[in-house]
This record gives sequence, C-alpha cells and structure tokens, in this order.
Amino acid sequence: MEDAYVLQLSDRKFSDLYLCYCGYARCEPLHSFGPAVRSNYLIHYILDGKGSYRAGGRRYDLKAGQGFLIEPGTQIFYEADEKEPWTYLWIGFHGQRAEEYLKDAGLGGGQLIFFSDRGEELKKLVIRMLKNYTIAASDQFLLEGSLYTFFSILASGLSLPPAQRHGADNLYIQKALGYIQDNYGHSIRVTDIAEYVCINRSYLYTLFRENVGSSPQEYLSGYRLARAADFLASTELSMEGVAQSCGYHDPAAFGRAFRERYRMTPLQYRKKYRQEEKENQEKRRGMPEEI
Repeated sequence: MEDAYVLQLSDRKFSDLYLCYCGYARCEPLHSFGPAVRSNYLIHYILDGKGSYRAGGRRYDLKAGQGFLIEPGTQIFYEADEKEPWTYLWIGFHGQRAEEYLKDAGLGGGQLIFFSDRGEELKKLVIRMLKNYTIAASDQFLLEGSLYTFFSILASGLSLPPAQRHGADNLYIQKALGYIQDNYGHSIRVTDIAEYVCINRSYLYTLFRENVGSSPQEYLSGYRLARAADFLASTELSMEGVAQSCGYHDPAAFGRAFRERYRMTPLQYRKKYRQEEKENQEKRRGMPEEI
C-alpha cells in the first residue's frame, strides 16, 4: 500500500457511536485484504480507480464514487484493480446505536453497496480527523462530531442499488453469525451453533460454504482470533486474559492458532501494533494539506 495515513483509537469516551479508526490510501495494483473478519463496522469510499469486494458469497466490482460497508462478524475480501488500483478512504466505528444509524442511512441488513457524489467532502473530513487527534478532550469531541458529520454527508448524498432478496437460508446464516458474535468467548462448538438455528450440522456446513466461503469452524476460529487481535491492540490484558476472553482456555493453543493466522506471536503482534501507531502519529504530524 502506498501513501497510507491511518488513525487508530483505543479510548472509548462515547457509547452510542464511536470512532475506531479512519484512514486514506492510494493502493498498489492487486493490493488486497482478507479473507478476514472485522469486529466493528467499516465503510470504504472509493475516490479514484477500481477494485472488487466480496462478502456473503457475492462479488461486487466497484469504481470511484461508490463505497462498501463491512459488517462485524462477516468474512470479507477486497482487492485493488490490476490496471487502475483504487484510492479510498475508510472509517471504522461501532457503538450501541451503530446498526440503527446505518439503517437510517439506508445501509446494513444486506445492503452493502452505495453511491455518493460527495466524495470531496468525505475526503476533507477524513483528512481533518487524521490531522486533529491528541488525547485532549477537545479533540475527542472533535472526532466524535466529525463521525456524525460523516454520517450526515453520507446519508444526504447516498443512493442505493436495488435491494437484494434474502431467502430462508440466509436467515439461518444471520442467526448463526449472531450466535457466534454473542458467544465466541465461551466454549461453543459447531454442534451448538447448528442446534441454536435448528438445522443439522451438515446443512449448516453447506450454508456456510455457499454464503460465507468458509466452514463454520473456520469462521468461528477466525472471528475469535480477530477479536483477540483487537484486544491485543486496544487493551492491556495479559496474553492469558486475551485467550480466555476469546474462548481459548488453553493459552498455548491460543498462541499456536494466533501464530498460524498472523505469522507472529500475540506479544509480537501487540509490539508491532504499538510501533506502527507511533509511526502513524509521526507521519500524521507531517501530512501535507492536500493528499
């Protein structure tokens, strides 16, 4: 990735809606992310170029002026075009009313793609957010206000493609994903998920393969490890505490699974994250007025 500017936050001063991170980047050809699972909502808006986004078993080919929503707990993959790689901005957020506010804007519940003709306003807002972050209370309120402004701009300039239809199979998937998100910290098994949605394990496996692109066990493991990565980045929990919080009652097994997925130990991941955040802060201080 080229010319990337990133702001990541760990403090949580607000609860209804709060900023997790935001950023801006010009991507290299075929630069990709995933397959992966996010633990918060994330909106990407394409300023230039093209790329593709896959979620829920569907592929979307997107270009400048379009954007896509990533919902927590959904396995996704996105990739820049080989000849015209995209430049995009992104904003990650969560909160008790995040889903409600997205619905008010027309997003979520299967509606993942949108169009907006107010890209320059969104770009200026994200640049402002990137350049005005300190631990001062004034900047915390500025960022919170900017997040609501982002929603205001998005909702007022947003148009949607025709709504997609969802059958009973997708209802099973949605119930299964919700169960995983609510119970990943416990010793749940694929059998428990199948029993919760009232279908047999074999059919659950088929639905996950068709709609999510992975098996239920792969998805559950991926979600647990994604949450573990968030805990490592945003808390001071011990390695054992992170493991316990994410459904791993054997810290050694957690360490092995984390290394297999992230190619580093949990401690190395935490140190790498902290170092990158320090470098991002230094880079933001030297940001040009226009990017």
